Amino acid sequence: MYDIIYIGGGLNYAGAVVAAKNGKKVALIEKDMSQLGGVCLHKGCIPSKMFLHYANIVSESDNPILEGKISLNMQELVSKKEKLLKNVTQVIQKQCANVDLIEADAKLIAPYRVEADGKVLEAKNIIIGTGSSAFIPDGIEYNKKDIITSDEVLKLQELPKKVAIYGAGAIALEMASFFASAKVEVTLIYRKEHILTKAHPLIAQHIQKELEKLGVSFLLEHSIKSAKDTKKGVHIVFEDGKNIYTPMLLVATGRKANIDVIECKDIEVDRSIKTDAFFETSLKDHYAVGDCNGKLQLAHAARAEVLNVTQRILGKTPKKLNLNSVVKFINTLPMSYAYVGEVKSMLKDGEYKETIVPLSQFTYSAYNRAIDGLVVIYSDKQGFILGGEILAPNAQELIGIVAIAVAGEMDAKEAQKAILAHPTFSEAIDRAFYRL
Repeated sequence: MYDIIYIGGGLNYAGAVVAAKNGKKVALIEKDMSQLGGVCLHKGCIPSKMFLHYANIVSESDNPILEGKISLNMQELVSKKEKLLKNVTQVIQKQCANVDLIEADAKLIAPYRVEADGKVLEAKNIIIGTGSSAFIPDGIEYNKKDIITSDEVLKLQELPKKVAIYGAGAIALEMASFFASAKVEVTLIYRKEHILTKAHPLIAQHIQKELEKLGVSFLLEHSIKSAKDTKKGVHIVFEDGKNIYTPMLLVATGRKANIDVIECKDIEVDRSIKTDAFFETSLKDHYAVGDCNGKLQLAHAARAEVLNVTQRILGKTPKKLNLNSVVKFINTLPMSYAYVGEVKSMLKDGEYKETIVPLSQFTYSAYNRAIDGLVVIYSDKQGFILGGEILAPNAQELIGIVAIAVAGEMDAKEAQKAILAHPTFSEAIDRAFYRL
């Protein structure tokens, strides 16, 4: 009998470590211990941001001030990535020294009972953190060779000359940035008329403009009916009957919650595992955190959720997490997009004030490829800061200033007390606070 069983070895491990340090008997079940740390570490945000970092260097080198040309050595990049991830995985394993690590396929077969490769384990509390996996639409014959997902991008030994990307979410736009910055010809295929429909319209327009500068071509309002490997390349047929051939198709049409672990009828499941605001499922003492609960597909959100649940099990009284205060971002190049709190697409006309500060107002933007950058801050009628959107180099870092203001329920006058550094892009946030 365990106090807590954690199913899934992603950010779940953070909760397991805390519980074990507090004297609980803990097991963590993961089907592949080489993947301890989860998708973010091994197939997502860590390696993808590493790839984007080096691709950005290639892109920045294409400047008349600099002489010579550089290109990515993909074999060396992949090798360096593998070494890094192996080292980090070993560190996590050491952190889990007081946790029973069980490599097995797990199934929740009944209340408080988990089957792991034929052996039944029991626990007073069960926390499910099984993550998500790439969603492949019907008609697309995914083969991991020339019809791929981002998983295969991170293993490429050489870059293709051309690639088509299906989708316009975070993964699609980040991968478009990576390939285009690395001088690969990119076509982005998307079902709708515009990308980033939930972003501020100016930011969406500017991101598309920046990607076009990198060489990305947009094929909007196109839905793929079928895609399969042929001798002439990947044959893509659209819903309207038109077709194209491409050497490689990257499918980036979102991710689906991994819910196969649930074989207990007491837990409500739809496309994800249903939970309340404290991440408890329809079955008492059984929780679901991270991507599998369908709330936010972000590693930092998953970590916050599992730590919140673990603290509750330990008898403490953590506050209900406000997922609106979680920073969201897309690491496009040369500028990334980040937002937090309530933004334009969530707010009703007449109930908020919006201030926009273009980065072009700051000389610093001229040599940081940020002329088209923006800072947008929102407040209510009383001046309290509701949220913000930023398009800038490393926007995911800058948005932290706004996130603290939102979480701290600050008004504009309180936020104005900080004197931010010059020359930096944070000055634009400072100026936006003063305009509210």
